[in-house]
Amino acid sequence: MMKIRFKKSFWKYYAKLTSKQRKAVDRAIVIFRKDPFSPKLRNHSLRGKLSDERSIVAGYDLRIIFREEGGYCLVIMITVGTHDEVYK
Repeated sequence: MMKIRFKKSFWKYYAKLTSKQRKAVDRAIVIFRKDPFSPKLRNHSLRGKLSDERSIVAGYDLRIIFREEGGYCLVIMITVGTHDEVYK
């Protein structure tokens, strides 16, 4: 069973999203819980300074950055925002 934890930074940026964006993030997390590799999410590893982390798509220009541990036994949601915001 996968456990999902959220860092304070995730909630900080989540609060700044519009209502429509929050709903998209909520839907993406529901899909992620059922199938972390659903094609809708485009789950992929990151490179460079974010090489320990992964990303999923929550909407057209909306990304969720997370870290998985123990083969997806534990997932830590780190941040959320537009492509430019999360990759700066």
